[in-house]
Amino acid sequence: MPRDIITLECTEAKAEGKPTSRYVTTRNKKSVRTPGRLEKVKFNPFLQRRTLHREIR
Repeated sequence: MPRDIITLECTEAKAEGKPTSRYVTTRNKKSVRTPGRLEKVKFNPFLQRRTLHREIR
């Protein structure tokens, strides 16, 4: 199976002292476009806005 299950965690919530939001998604292992950690802008319900979420391992 060429896809990995990854977890995305909010990067801005830690700095503000709020709970972090996490999303679970999949990623293509063999993709040339994303060799490093995946980053997406997702909604954080604790901050009530869209924030940058980065892949954690």
